[in-house]
Amino acid sequence: MKPIWIVDDDQSIRFVLEKALLREHLPTRSFSNPRDVLTALSTASDEDGPQILVSDIRMPGGSGLDLLEKVKAKHPGLPVIIMTAFSDLDSAVSAFQGGAFEYLPKPFDLPKAVELIRRAVEESQREEVAEERMAEPPDMLGQAPAMQDVFRAIGRLSQSNVTVMITGESGSGKELVARALHKHSPRANGPFVAINTAAIPKDLLESELFGHERGAFTGAQTMRRGRFEQADGGTLFLDEIGDMPFELQTRLLRVLSDGHFYRVGGHSAVKSNVRVIAATHQDLEQRVKEGVFREDLFHRLNVIRLRLPALRERKEDVSMLTRHFLQQSAKQLGVEPKRISDAALAWLESFGFPGNVRQLENICHWLTVMAPAQVIEPKDLPPEVGVSNHEGGAQVLAPVVMESVAATTVALPVVAPTAPSTAPAVAPGGAMENWESALEAEAVALLDSGSPEVWDTLTRRFESRLILAALGSTKGRRIEAAQKLGIGRNTITRKIQELGLE
Repeated sequence: MKPIWIVDDDQSIRFVLEKALLREHLPTRSFSNPRDVLTALSTASDEDGPQILVSDIRMPGGSGLDLLEKVKAKHPGLPVIIMTAFSDLDSAVSAFQGGAFEYLPKPFDLPKAVELIRRAVEESQREEVAEERMAEPPDMLGQAPAMQDVFRAIGRLSQSNVTVMITGESGSGKELVARALHKHSPRANGPFVAINTAAIPKDLLESELFGHERGAFTGAQTMRRGRFEQADGGTLFLDEIGDMPFELQTRLLRVLSDGHFYRVGGHSAVKSNVRVIAATHQDLEQRVKEGVFREDLFHRLNVIRLRLPALRERKEDVSMLTRHFLQQSAKQLGVEPKRISDAALAWLESFGFPGNVRQLENICHWLTVMAPAQVIEPKDLPPEVGVSNHEGGAQVLAPVVMESVAATTVALPVVAPTAPSTAPAVAPGGAMENWESALEAEAVALLDSGSPEVWDTLTRRFESRLILAALGSTKGRRIEAAQKLGIGRNTITRKIQELGLE
């Protein structure tokens, strides 16, 4: 194994690190200044070179940050840990901008420093094995059966100009589906224009959609083409159509019916040659019943309905999407893409993702910026995923232990390590036992007895106990219980109905 190079003008620091690393069977080589390091690097063979470099910032004869820059220029894959007794914001920022693996302020806890160095060693070894690369991704990613249904629908609609209604939860990727429908349609060479009807003030939305004539209202100093004109010959995507003001729904219906409209303040009809694709996360049938959405407009838009599944319904895609977003974030930031371990992926796959694909994308962007190593481990994941960090390192309850009994909508890691004192389950005899062991014993008993539908039986019991416990903790408040469990409000309502807990 190649040695770990330690650069520090303080002999005591070098001595302590050397002894600690030797106890871990990690060979070392020490230097007192950056100049000697650069000289050694220029003459060292591949076998004699450093596995990782641990360097102080302020030393006689050179700066650790300058050394970092020069080392990274010649050896971009070499992990470099920067340590300093003069910790300040500028030093930390400069270290990470220079490509440092981690920033270690002095005085440091020796076991934690050794753990960090060992992690950097593992990272270095992974880098030597392979570097993950992805080909140019397709327009949409998905292997889950629910997404295959979406792909088939897009394929069937590829030769049609029919109006499409896309339904699905916020963050599930409705605009992406709309763009795919446009790209694979006879109007692909025309413009694709998107507008979020919920994001534009009511007073401006009419002008935004249909345009206005000069002098139509105060401030209208020039004629302006609206989104319908901009999308002429192409596709107009109306996102969050359920929030469109009632009075504008009449104008939209007229356009969809006869293909003509008037600009605000205009007297000449403008012909519309636009394919409309609408999207909503709301129940439009219910909004029709409530009298806030026109029934005739609903039927006009609802020619073809395409439901986009939530991310918790397509767990098979989490791994693929995670790697894609990590690649995408790295490209945007101009850094090397990070990889993710199987254990960390298991945590993500067990998470409920109330924010759907958009939340996963944000998590990957966060990891690209904040994760210290090139390989993401469970303890690197953000707090909302449910991995709790305690003294002595991350206390990880592997989600795969309960993978066979957890419903896809229940995020087990959320309830795992937060309160060790409440983790055991109470056995029928009153003795405290490990709930995982009790579950395993129950599963074995059912399997040995030849009981049918063991999976469904245990899953229903597990979900029932989990939901009842959350409802008891919140005094029956479902929304709060769903938040505590890490699932959506619609999910807990559906589960309560399915399990007969009402």
